[in-house]
Amino acid sequence: MSSSQPLADPGSEPDTTAGGPVDTAGAGSGPPSPHIPGSASDRRYLLDNARVEAGERFIWLAELFDGVTRGHFDRLGVRAGWRCWEVGAGGPSIPEALATAVGPTGYVLATDINPAWLDPHGGYEVLRHDIVGDPPPQPGTFDLVHARLVLVHVPDRARALATMVAALRPGGWLLVEDADTELQPLACLDEVGPAQRRANRLRRAVRELMTRRGADLRYGRTLPRALRAAGLVDVTAAGCFPVGGVACDRLETATVRMVRAELLAARLANDVEIDAHLAAIDAGELDLTLAPLISAWGRRPG
Repeated sequence: MSSSQPLADPGSEPDTTAGGPVDTAGAGSGPPSPHIPGSASDRRYLLDNARVEAGERFIWLAELFDGVTRGHFDRLGVRAGWRCWEVGAGGPSIPEALATAVGPTGYVLATDINPAWLDPHGGYEVLRHDIVGDPPPQPGTFDLVHARLVLVHVPDRARALATMVAALRPGGWLLVEDADTELQPLACLDEVGPAQRRANRLRRAVRELMTRRGADLRYGRTLPRALRAAGLVDVTAAGCFPVGGVACDRLETATVRMVRAELLAARLANDVEIDAHLAAIDAGELDLTLAPLISAWGRRPG
């Protein structure tokens, strides 16, 4: 789940409990190109961790969004001694950043429905966990619980939020970051020619695949209300999205390759237009962008 898209706007992470965003600003290497069989539950998600392209996506998502996420950690006061839970971590960059911030007196738990890309020796604990189906680990003990690009893919989002809130200590913070692909659905904002129109058609096709898998493409905008409904106070939110650059290009390429078979099987695209789109990216013809990443945070009262 990690769990997230050029195509899958701000890069919806592949698995629901694996959603992470991405790696230390570009350092998301996890295990090198593992062959991951993946559990049956992984198959619910379009961008699951069981594919080699997932590692590429984690790297570029980290490059694009880790700075944003770390800025929110700083805003919330993450410091030495804190206990933190990274939900749907996906790649290792955010757990590593948290482990550095909390130091040897703190504790970081990184969970994912498929934790194959996480480093069991990275200074944080790794646990296979389904944010919807499993109870909260160590309830009532965490200073911070964070999920990025995870809940957009989870059908029972209210239950997932309740699980995360239950893990917080009184006064602890929940930070949820998710995409709103309907707020900004385009791959190319400046639709000046056939290459840009093709990119936008393919983005619409990917969004259709995501919807068929149960993703809520309007979820990002609902986060402040959802956090209040979950019982949190001092709720605040912010949003951002990148436009153009190598990271957007590489993320788009990895994502399109990842879902190519699904696009073809659903007859939402054909080989000719997919190949032409990938060639246009390689040629530097497109200024690609993502859906906005909405970040919302709130505190458990007490």
